[in-house]
Amino acid sequence: MATAKLMDFDKALELFEPVLGFEVHVELNTNTKMFSDAPNPANEAYHAAEPNTLIAPVDLGLPGSLPVVNETAIRSSISLGLALGCSIAESSRFARKNYFYPDLGKNYQISQYDEPIAYEGSVEVELEDGTIVQIPIERAHMEEDAGKLTHMGGATGRIQGAEYSLVDYNRAGVPLVEIVTKTIFGAEHRAPEVAKAYVQTIRDIVRSLGISEARLERGNLRCDANVSLRPRGQEKLGTRTETKNVNSMRSVERAVRYEIQRQAQILADGGRITQETRHWHEDTGTTSPGRPKSDADDYRYFPEPDLLPVEPAAELIEELRAALPEQPVARRRRLMAEWGFTDLEFQDVRNGGLLEVVEATIAAGATPATARKWWTGEITRLANAQEKDASDLISPENVAALQKLVDAGTLTDKLARQVLEGVIAGEGTPQEVVDGRGLAVVSDDGALIAAIDEALAAQPDVLAKIKDGKVQAAGAVIGAVMKAMKGQADAARVRELVLERAAQ
Repeated sequence: MATAKLMDFDKALELFEPVLGFEVHVELNTNTKMFSDAPNPANEAYHAAEPNTLIAPVDLGLPGSLPVVNETAIRSSISLGLALGCSIAESSRFARKNYFYPDLGKNYQISQYDEPIAYEGSVEVELEDGTIVQIPIERAHMEEDAGKLTHMGGATGRIQGAEYSLVDYNRAGVPLVEIVTKTIFGAEHRAPEVAKAYVQTIRDIVRSLGISEARLERGNLRCDANVSLRPRGQEKLGTRTETKNVNSMRSVERAVRYEIQRQAQILADGGRITQETRHWHEDTGTTSPGRPKSDADDYRYFPEPDLLPVEPAAELIEELRAALPEQPVARRRRLMAEWGFTDLEFQDVRNGGLLEVVEATIAAGATPATARKWWTGEITRLANAQEKDASDLISPENVAALQKLVDAGTLTDKLARQVLEGVIAGEGTPQEVVDGRGLAVVSDDGALIAAIDEALAAQPDVLAKIKDGKVQAAGAVIGAVMKAMKGQADAARVRELVLERAAQ
């Protein structure tokens, strides 16, 4: 694949205005699928399931099978629409979206078209410097997911060059809400940052509602980013591309930046932008062509004849409105003030996706400072090394319990890091790892004094310096004692005892 020519980002913004739009798909964590009673398990169970085992006749499109709407999915969709500031339709209707893919057993997808359940909303997005951007929401509509194709025999894992494909229908029929923004103007040079912040905000909203795990790397949350450019001073919009299913916050930002630079160079060279989907390549930080982008007419939408309109009672809508959690921007500002974090300290927590686990760790008894230290420091380091999410390694309760052992003097920071590794390795709770590995700090002064006397006897020159008032020389003895005690001593207490013994 030839490398595209890119224009310098700042130069691109001098010549062209970027225009954005986003389609974010949210997988709902219902117990069963959108239109069948097939199970819809949580991430670990879903990924552990054998292919084509989480299925029912409706998901496979078998003749004679009829869909039945999942009530919990309806409630979750209404809650999400309300959290996005949308109006909830008194009556909304499902439609058939006709297109063929092997992983779409019916040859059509049950979705919503001109009668979505939620419409005309707006959501506040906070950028890293505290700037608030209003993102207009056109609609949030319900639909079902398709299955999954695995292309075999090729070098890239894509259909190009593959010898054959395997179809897994486990994901077919999983409930989705698709959130579609209106056209977003005015982002200018901050367009990549706006893209990232918007997807982060959607993730925070759905997690606070408890309706999805909303993890991009696992496909619970999927973002399609639309980008077009128009020359400065021109009213007519440019041709857009849609970069599909970008699977990390950083990649959303990078993909938008890349498309701005790529499209700007093509337009500056006198070329034309093709309206198409594009694939994001994480390894190279580039996009490549997918398929020509279809307009709505190409899908031949018509009302789904096997499902009645959805007509939620006004009382249900108000019940769900009353249960809405605090909006992400307001919540972040409140927590930053309560925890006493600076803007920079809070950014480490927020941008790392650690807000919920830090909050839970504080609720379990850790101080804000120590909770932040563990999650943004050692735990994130270990998570990055294992290419995992930090919250998958250890629970907030165990982090708080580990810090309590440090606060009680049972562990030093160094020993605590060893205990952390043991907990992550599955050796038990922090206390169980301490007991199993024998990692507790030696608090017996008798044992410490014996080690100190031996170290002083081995270094008479150091002892002489200490007696002459050169107390900094005590570091050599302290180091020897800590080594002898295998790090299981309180260095401050060792220092006190060294100076006491040397003075005798």
